[in-house]
Amino acid sequence: MPPITLLPGLACDAELWRDQMAALSPRYPVQVADVHMRFATLPQMAEALLAEQPGELLLCGASMGGMLALEVVRRAPRRVKALALLGSTARPDTPEQIRLRSDALVLFEQGRLREVLQANLFFAFDPAHARALAPDYLAMVERAGAAQLMAQNRAVMARADQRPLLPHITCPTLVVVGRSDALTPPAHAQEMAAAIPGARLEVMDECGHMLTWEQPRRVNELLLDWLAGL
Repeated sequence: MPPITLLPGLACDAELWRDQMAALSPRYPVQVADVHMRFATLPQMAEALLAEQPGELLLCGASMGGMLALEVVRRAPRRVKALALLGSTARPDTPEQIRLRSDALVLFEQGRLREVLQANLFFAFDPAHARALAPDYLAMVERAGAAQLMAQNRAVMARADQRPLLPHITCPTLVVVGRSDALTPPAHAQEMAAAIPGARLEVMDECGHMLTWEQPRRVNELLLDWLAGL
């Protein structure tokens, strides 16, 4: 079996997958990609991933990582043998989302990174988990820094509409979302699962956008089941 490639979300690193690495690595080869930190656009990230990881691919992406996974599938559908999309979407940003991101970029340039992050914690977590997980989240995003936040937001704003791709995906696909995800709501996951032939959809209670941290045990169970079925 080829390695499972975990694709982090915007301004996230391998820490996002800490519980999944612990659960998966005793049974499967696992790696965390960092192309989102090294390239400016999702197409460039996808091309780099394809060049750096020859052969078959098992892709598991969270949030922006799911968007990247879809871009890889679009470019090399025969190479992607399994796909897991966690807290993600196939839709492009709406004009309102682009405006909000653009406003945030101005604040990042002004050195107000933590202020913006703290104001948006409500969107990242279900209320049941925000207090416990917020310090780790803030630390992770601050490791990435304002320059990465700005570059990756620009990449997300410029992404293509991947919904036309979905009916042509033929590999085993798992779609997971938190019921209280305010950034990529359950309707986005339901849309992807309905359009991808044979996709499995899981909606998790007491879970927001950071589902690998909020419900790690359940995410691990779903990923192990997904892999066992390949």
